Amino acid sequence: MPTKVPETKSIKILRHPQSILQSSSLIIDMRKPREREDNVIYDVSSEINRGAADLQSPEMKTKFLVFVKKAQQKYSFELLNFCITDNYIHLIIKPASGQSISRIMQWIKGNFAKYWNKEHNTKGHLWGERFFSKIIRNVSQFWDSIKYIDERPVEAKLAAKAEDWEFCGLYHDARGRLDVVAIPRIVMPWLFFGIA
Repeated sequence: MPTKVPETKSIKILRHPQSILQSSSLIIDMRKPREREDNVIYDVSSEINRGAADLQSPEMKTKFLVFVKKAQQKYSFELLNFCITDNYIHLIIKPASGQSISRIMQWIKGNFAKYWNKEHNTKGHLWGERFFSKIIRNVSQFWDSIKYIDERPVEAKLAAKAEDWEFCGLYHDARGRLDVVAIPRIVMPWLFFGIA
């Protein structure tokens, strides 16, 4: 049984100028608390700010994976599937016990953004809104998430067949490569849910 981690509510207060009244008002952004538990698998995605194609080059996609691998050294987690398109990342991550999905993603996205800004001699936000995450609770949800991620390159018209897109887990799995996704997907349901 997964252990529930206490969650705190986040309130963000923004100052917003009102040109008509020459004053300011407060806008309160009540974010839905992120669902967090120990020993679970997360389906995680994030989009580039304004949908820009800032990950368009193969070099940037490769560098993003380098940051994922560095994060694995800092925070213990398994990467079970992934897809990187020109403006979007989608990952399935299983953090080790006691590890925070928020800290993992903050480290990956923050450090990659610093690298991207330095490479492009710019400042500011690379990523759009905060990352989306949901907990995968059973083998059916697991395969649904795997298949959805696998099909992203085809839907984005980046590849005719999903297994031909180099920047997704299916490409690596189809070739028996365990350098990015270290566990063959055929054994994942058994390892994480006790069933095949």
